[in-house]
Amino acid sequence: MARINLLPWREERRNEQKREFGVAAGGSVLLMAGIVLYVHMHINGMIDYQQSRNRYIQQEIKQVESKIREIQDIEKQKKQLIARMRVIERLQRNRPEVVHLFQELVELIPEGIQLSQLSQSGSAITLKGKTQSNARVSSFMRSLDSSDWFTKPELDVIQSSSKGGDRTRSFTMRIQQANSADESGNGEKG
Repeated sequence: MARINLLPWREERRNEQKREFGVAAGGSVLLMAGIVLYVHMHINGMIDYQQSRNRYIQQEIKQVESKIREIQDIEKQKKQLIARMRVIERLQRNRPEVVHLFQELVELIPEGIQLSQLSQSGSAITLKGKTQSNARVSSFMRSLDSSDWFTKPELDVIQSSSKGGDRTRSFTMRIQQANSADESGNGEKG
């Protein structure tokens, strides 16, 4: 019988299978490396895209916040201007009142009383002055109480002092302005 040596053929076939396996394994490794590289690049691209969107949103948020601050500043200025306008309007409405108030005071002050200071806070008026007698202050208070422009006269202080032969009395009195613009809201007197 003829002897055929199959070992080299088997060996060659094994070597061929090892080479094919090596090529397939190398190709698989390269393919996997390519896939991993692609996935890595794709994910990095998505991250970069999202970060650029986030930066854009942050920039827009900063612009909107600056506009909001501008609007708040404008609102604050608007409120201040409206408050000033109201003060000016109130002063314009009360302008005739002041003239009438002084006219009324001049007509009501009895002889022998001198006013040295007048101050007003809202509808409260404080009068300081000098007089020759307590009776004149009482008369002045009655006149103020009967006036349509003044109410609630109250004597705070009356002090006597004498210079040489003259005796004078200093007084402080509080009164309320009747029908003031602050109370009625329309600023008109009757």
